[in-house]
Amino acid sequence: MRHRMAVLIVIAAAGSTALAYGALPRRPGAPAPHLLRVCSDPNNLPFSNRAEQGFENRLADLLATELGMEVRYTWWAQRRGFVRNTLAAGQCDLIAGVPAGYELVATTAPYYRSTYVFVTRRDLTPPIESIDDPRLHRLRIGVHLIGDDYAAPPPATALARRGIVRNVKGYSIYGDYREPNPPARLVDAVAKGEVDVALAWGPLAGYFGGREEVPLRVTPMRERGDGPGVPFVFAIAMGVRSGDTALGRRIDAALDRRRGEVRRILERYGVPLVTEIREAT
Repeated sequence: MRHRMAVLIVIAAAGSTALAYGALPRRPGAPAPHLLRVCSDPNNLPFSNRAEQGFENRLADLLATELGMEVRYTWWAQRRGFVRNTLAAGQCDLIAGVPAGYELVATTAPYYRSTYVFVTRRDLTPPIESIDDPRLHRLRIGVHLIGDDYAAPPPATALARRGIVRNVKGYSIYGDYREPNPPARLVDAVAKGEVDVALAWGPLAGYFGGREEVPLRVTPMRERGDGPGVPFVFAIAMGVRSGDTALGRRIDAALDRRRGEVRRILERYGVPLVTEIREAT
């Protein structure tokens, strides 16, 4: 999903189609209500993987414990058609990370807010904090590109507005799915010296930036956005089928009761958290 990827995701990861889905009943023979059926990507740390090592896996476990349920996964790569083939098809009931207000699902209240960041080697000083840093006109910059049409996430759009194009290199957010965690290639590119700075979704960068052999610095972007329609900060929620208000309310209440533990999980995974948010202008 484009907003994840952030975003993601993430974020940058926004929805890839304009389709909307109504509430779907459980199919005959569907699992009993005590199962928390989660739609998840099997190869997308720090969010989730089949070994259940991501923070969304940890959050699903936390919710299941709070609700007296048992987690059951439907695994599907988070790209075009993800919602259609999982939640909307009745294969599962919950997506653990979507942009708040995502039009293909009904979303809970946001359980975290994060931002795009600059990823650099630690020997690049002072840190880059702003999209208007003059060094961005000469440094080699890496950004994610999304989908077959290579749509640009918000930071790439902001760079283009400033005429920063020739020194920008795109990395597919989908990458080679045969390899572990394809979006992490953007962070690897900084460690390997392919680029000098990457503009990446915070949760991805915060997690992988601390796992490279070369010391990296992850710096949240100072700006909240670059005018209308180009936000750098995204609120992330959980998603259920439109009309599944009972489950949505239960998830909302559980997240509220366990908000301290939710925050601790996110912090353990290095997610840059934005605690105060204003509208991007």
